Amino acid sequence: MTEHDTAVERTFEALPPAHGRGFAETWWGLAWLKALEETALDGRQVRAGRRLARAGGVGAVSVRPGRVTAVVRDRDGTAHRADVLLERLSDEQWSGFLDVAVERSGHLAALLDRELPPHLVEDAAAAGIELLPGIGDLEPECDCGVWDHCGHTAALCHLVARLLDRDPFVLLLMRGRDERSLLGELRARDTAATDTGDPPAPDGVDAADAYAAGRALPALPPLPAMPGTPGPPPSLSTGTAPAPGVDPDALESLAAQAVAAAHRCLAVALEGSSGEEAPDRSPRAVGLGLHLTAAQDAVRLAVGVTDAAALRRLAEGSGRGGEELARAVRAWRLGGATGLSVLEEEWTVEGEARARARAALEAAWEEDERPALRARGNRWTVVGADRQLRLDRDGLWWPYRREEGHWTPVGGPARDPATALAVAEGDTGQEGREGPEKA
Repeated sequence: MTEHDTAVERTFEALPPAHGRGFAETWWGLAWLKALEETALDGRQVRAGRRLARAGGVGAVSVRPGRVTAVVRDRDGTAHRADVLLERLSDEQWSGFLDVAVERSGHLAALLDRELPPHLVEDAAAAGIELLPGIGDLEPECDCGVWDHCGHTAALCHLVARLLDRDPFVLLLMRGRDERSLLGELRARDTAATDTGDPPAPDGVDAADAYAAGRALPALPPLPAMPGTPGPPPSLSTGTAPAPGVDPDALESLAAQAVAAAHRCLAVALEGSSGEEAPDRSPRAVGLGLHLTAAQDAVRLAVGVTDAAALRRLAEGSGRGGEELARAVRAWRLGGATGLSVLEEEWTVEGEARARARAALEAAWEEDERPALRARGNRWTVVGADRQLRLDRDGLWWPYRREEGHWTPVGGPARDPATALAVAEGDTGQEGREGPEKA
């Protein structure tokens, strides 16, 4: 994202298409989209705007106090200027907001980290200052002539949600203050609030004295280089017969798995210490089998195993046949224990979960484009086609395809059922993609 700042305006270059992902992950980005959905009178226009934004139809976005602007292109290439207006805060409201922001020590630090703390928004609202838009606050203007939100202003709002995810100062600029002046006022008030004259005598030991001895110590040596491959596991080949009930081959396999997991854990530790983006530290990512049943752990152990005898033993130990284990391993590669449960467990979708699933299915396609689906439990099968959607307990959709008479997972989960079904149909080139998407 490239931007050009002036005192009162920021311009963000066009973002790439958002195929197969949501438009907001942060709570404030989701709140922005909720305001759009609650403001727009025609839900079809919101869905049309979402499709335009997902296809990359929104150009560079200009943000200034009270307004965001972009050129939005229809699918046929026709360009329209779209604006969304948001009321600016008055000077009195900004003064109140600054007072609220310096009351808690973490508010300024969170803003500097490009986060919008919920307590700050709640405290400001309690003081009568609404930072996030509500129903009717997002006022549309577009040269296409539609008086309510059209597909062009809805597409712009979806792109703004992506910008807000990355930088909440975009919202504060729309409300009337640019980042530099706002932070300057916050720091000035924070300094004034803490400057009460001579500081009291500190308790404990002066930091300089406490660390004086540490400065005399030599620097720590640099971290060792990351080994390119895991080391060899211990060999159990001896001239002595194993004790009854002890299987040397199984122990060697477990030792090799432990060595590989240790290598991945070391990679996580070294990458985290280098200042780079923190890698995935989940048990699935580093290969640890925590809180798994024996049948689940057999699938985890089978990932990466090529020895036929070892695979037969894991299949027998997990109560599966060879082909069943292969499908289970594929599900595990796509989603760990969750992916495996989606493959093997069928459950009844009830209450709020069922209502959310229906709403997602209705919003995913236009009425004339929606496929005919037959529902059973948490599985929706396309009528007349070997395609299926499965819903997990977190509300994510998994693509399945019937292969050789068995339902087989063909991709990772998605929040949008249309995206998941496109993967099942082989239209997106995402088959085999691992890991869930962020909204």
